[in-house]
Amino acid sequence: MNRIDFLKSLAMLPLATINMKLQDFQTMIEPSIGAAKAGKMPALFVGHGSPMNALEDNDFTRSLKILGAEFKKDGKIPSAILVVSAHWLTRGSFVNVSEKQKTIHDFGGFPQALFDMEYPAPGSPATAKEAALLSHLLHETNEWGLDHGAWTILHHLFPEADVPVFQVSIDYYQPMQYHLDLAKELRSLREKGVLIIGSGNIVHNLRMSIPKLQIGDNKPYDWAIEFDTWVAGKIASGDYAALANYEEIGTAGKLAVPTTDHYIPMLYTLGLADGKEEIKQVYESVEYGGMSMRTFQVG
Repeated sequence: MNRIDFLKSLAMLPLATINMKLQDFQTMIEPSIGAAKAGKMPALFVGHGSPMNALEDNDFTRSLKILGAEFKKDGKIPSAILVVSAHWLTRGSFVNVSEKQKTIHDFGGFPQALFDMEYPAPGSPATAKEAALLSHLLHETNEWGLDHGAWTILHHLFPEADVPVFQVSIDYYQPMQYHLDLAKELRSLREKGVLIIGSGNIVHNLRMSIPKLQIGDNKPYDWAIEFDTWVAGKIASGDYAALANYEEIGTAGKLAVPTTDHYIPMLYTLGLADGKEEIKQVYESVEYGGMSMRTFQVG
């Protein structure tokens, strides 16, 4: 039912049956108004890299700032933001329905300035609950908040922290196809003005990257370039099934994805694509040997 029909139906009801507060009524209609202004939202995958990107001004963070400015310029301000981060791993799939979202500093060994950072965006309980209704796989929770896979990039995309944000966890014990299929069930949120972001890294081998980071060697490993390029090609051709079976590429795949936590968020972003949409590469780089910062936009 659209807003006009809804208002007409209210007018036909006996006054005694209309038992709602003004703010309740506004809550019911405002999401649809916001969605109408924004239209169908794109979906993003962001290679978030080091938490230090929250503090740094570099090519990657500038690309996020530019992207956020483009959203504003085009009038594509989301009604809410859903983030699937590599840093919320669970058994079972969960959606955070909290009204307030704490900033989680889930790291160690970094400057105090990073721990002092906060991203005070509100939650979006109504939208989060709607997501839970779209898939029987999603269970509501008040646990968690915004981990660094979310707030370090949102700090550059939407620095005012004025767009409601919530996260969906990654069931780490499921096969790759599970994540593609769950994402498909959430597609309709995009039509309602929700920006969905997968946040991880396509190539993420910290064990082999840290030695290069310590000596300031930014030259990528050959296998990292090979795998990142292979993934970009499969995205361009729409062969998402191949990406769900990345191990078949051999040694490059095993080295690029030693664990799947940072790889899986990309599958959520691709699962949100309807097959007809343009996928634009926003940022492309492999840094410190084995860390792909590839970022792309669906739609």
